Amino acid sequence: MMRTAARLTLALFYFAAGVIHIVSPRPFLLIMPAWVPAPEAVVLWTGIAELLGAIGLAQGLSLPIRRAAAIGLALYAVCVFPANINHFALDLAKPGHGAGLGYHVPRMFAQPVLVWLALWSGGVIEWPWKPRTR
Repeated sequence: MMRTAARLTLALFYFAAGVIHIVSPRPFLLIMPAWVPAPEAVVLWTGIAELLGAIGLAQGLSLPIRRAAAIGLALYAVCVFPANINHFALDLAKPGHGAGLGYHVPRMFAQPVLVWLALWSGGVIEWPWKPRTR
């Protein structure tokens, strides 16, 4: 029950984020590292990836599709981490420090939790609740 609730909540979160990426890309373009090529296309495709991952994670018919979506969303969270770091650096360089440490530090710690949550809620991993077998 807890895993299902977490899975559906995460799917809803990623679905909303995907819609926002597509409908309102400007905030994401502002935090994109300069070394990323074709930033508009990257934001569009990350939105599409979030939507597809959310749909795959939310569906209850195919465990292989759910697991693939979970792995995809976990990898997505790793891949967008440079943009989060860039946003942190850009904000702290502003005169008023932008959103500040109270926003950015928890966000940095949340990223690995999102990776784990995608994998756990999607049924890819059991940790930490199931003991390891040797």
